[in-house]
Amino acid sequence: MNRDLIHIIEQMSKERGIPKESILGTLEAALLSAVRKKHGIDAEINISIDSTSGEISMSAVKTIVKKVKNPMEEISAKEAKAIDSTKAVGDSIESPIAIENFGRIAAQTAKQVLFQRVREAEKEAIFEEYKDKGGEIVNGVVIRREKGAYYIALGRAEAMLPVKSTLPTETLKRGETVRSYIEEVKVTPRGPVILLSRTHANFVGELFKMEIPEIYEGMVVIKDIVREAGERTKLTVSSNNSMVDPVGACVGMKGTRVQSIVRELRGERIDIIPWTEDPRVLIAKALSPAVVESLGINEDEKSAMVVVNDQQLSIAIGKRGQNVRLAMKLTGWDIDIISESEYNKMRKGEIETQLDELTEASESGEEDQASEDEQQGQ
Repeated sequence: MNRDLIHIIEQMSKERGIPKESILGTLEAALLSAVRKKHGIDAEINISIDSTSGEISMSAVKTIVKKVKNPMEEISAKEAKAIDSTKAVGDSIESPIAIENFGRIAAQTAKQVLFQRVREAEKEAIFEEYKDKGGEIVNGVVIRREKGAYYIALGRAEAMLPVKSTLPTETLKRGETVRSYIEEVKVTPRGPVILLSRTHANFVGELFKMEIPEIYEGMVVIKDIVREAGERTKLTVSSNNSMVDPVGACVGMKGTRVQSIVRELRGERIDIIPWTEDPRVLIAKALSPAVVESLGINEDEKSAMVVVNDQQLSIAIGKRGQNVRLAMKLTGWDIDIISESEYNKMRKGEIETQLDELTEASESGEEDQASEDEQQGQ
């Protein structure tokens, strides 16, 4: 029976990732709780379990007396002599407790406390395993959906993926394998919570790190990334190696690398932009896929006026203003976009205004000159 106990503890340790010593300590505490329930709260009790043989030894520390009044805390001199002949009245002695004497209630208490402590130890082990994994991507299996969230099995841990943190176009099914970003690992009154996301901007960044060796190795760096999940992502990349084209490395041969990420994101569009310190070039590239005809910037106000071909205007602005909105987030500049025809009208209006001003100034000058000549003739 004792060997069976050790076997069970070893299996539990292996399956739940809890150290064997921790389970033994938990079992000892559970047995202590059961013994106290049977023999009295005030009794001093010592319990130990041999980690090899599984032998359980329990004893209550009692005081040797001539006449026992409280059997929970006292022992007669005759009984004490049978345990240790060197002990005398007034001394303390450890009196063995037979496991068989637990009783059904005490045994049930030990079982309940053991399961409770093991669950706590398991939660602690899970937290220790995942507490430093925030910002990483994990693969898991959908277990169920309830209360606005999917519950994902990550090995022996269970994580939560809120529905609002999934892509707008996807509905996950039970048993489906899903890749997610660990957004946060936190401790709550109910235990550790692993919070997942598929909409976080860094999810895309980590996917690029997994798929693009140059990014993983540090030759290509993602400078910044902005995203409207399910619709479009824009990211700027730079190279630490003059021989490596950062955009080409991310796109891959015939687009194979970036397409694997697009598939993971259910068709989300991705614009990969070469990073530069020149704000004019950066703004123009950030408005991709639109082609910019010309632009002007105000460095003090960090604003830009961008001119595009009439056919490119809707592309530059994007659906519901998404493209220009993401471009502004990516560059940190306020961007106004106008069509070429609108710009030409503005320019024509400015020229006409300038001509009117020149004409008025010329006519005013002629009038002044005529008045001056008239005064001289008189």
